[in-house]
Amino acid sequence: MKPNLKVKIGRLELKNPIAVASGTFGYGEEFNDNFYKISELGALFTKGISLKPRHGNSTPRVVETASGMLNAIGLQNVGLEVFINEKLPYLRKAGATAIVNIFGEKIEDYVELARSLDKLEGISGFELNISCPNVKAGGVHFGTDPKLAAKVTKEVKKAAKKHLMVKLSPNYHDMVGMAKSVVDAGADSLSLINTITGMAIDAENRSPVLANITGGLSGPAIKPVALRMVWQVSKALPKVPIVGIGGIMNITDVVEFLLAGASAVQVGTANFVRPSIASDLVMELEGYLSSHNIKDVNELVAGLKS
Repeated sequence: MKPNLKVKIGRLELKNPIAVASGTFGYGEEFNDNFYKISELGALFTKGISLKPRHGNSTPRVVETASGMLNAIGLQNVGLEVFINEKLPYLRKAGATAIVNIFGEKIEDYVELARSLDKLEGISGFELNISCPNVKAGGVHFGTDPKLAAKVTKEVKKAAKKHLMVKLSPNYHDMVGMAKSVVDAGADSLSLINTITGMAIDAENRSPVLANITGGLSGPAIKPVALRMVWQVSKALPKVPIVGIGGIMNITDVVEFLLAGASAVQVGTANFVRPSIASDLVMELEGYLSSHNIKDVNELVAGLKS
């Protein structure tokens, strides 16, 4: 008998705990058409959507670092109208469990996005991006101010009925305090962590490598930080579902995040390294559970021994 892979994130039931992170998977077309069916995944977190299209930052805007990657894409996206008319129908037809990442420059933007998308079929919930650290004008201040974070969460919660997940920034000094603020304001679940602000310097030219100067660090380099923050938030808010993010490259990483308290995980940077990884991890997780005589993946969640 195969082990159970189904997990619950609040009201959401996912077929497995393996999801792909916003910004590393586009809207799924390339992967679905060339590598594997995106319907296999527990969830697909879309590239962030804003009211109007965004061209993003100037190049260079991606650089490889030791055990990671810095990006300063600038939240380039097609905008709400194109997403509704072109991207969402594709996701629907492909059978994806789509959670739409939304962001704005002011609270009203978030509210309008959520309200516009709330009644559409093919959307399982929203991921509120209050934490992207690489945009000069945008949501950065929401993610480092608990009062503002709570306010935008509260207003979106009033405007929409779909599941509301808030994505938290590691760049704020009190992750548990921030988590409590948005949960008290109505967040159904949390995803953490977003990228850590960093930079790269060209020593020969004595100049920043990224045109934006700073960017968001992701990949294996941030995993220990992500694990610690997931564990801390899980201990403080044991009834709040958490989706863990940060440096997941293999099945061991997945298991570690589950043990730390995450109910599911998002695979991000690894999608660029190995495009089939998320699908592979679904199969590898089943194999891991079977080889360890675990009948239900939920037995691992918050199972870290003291």
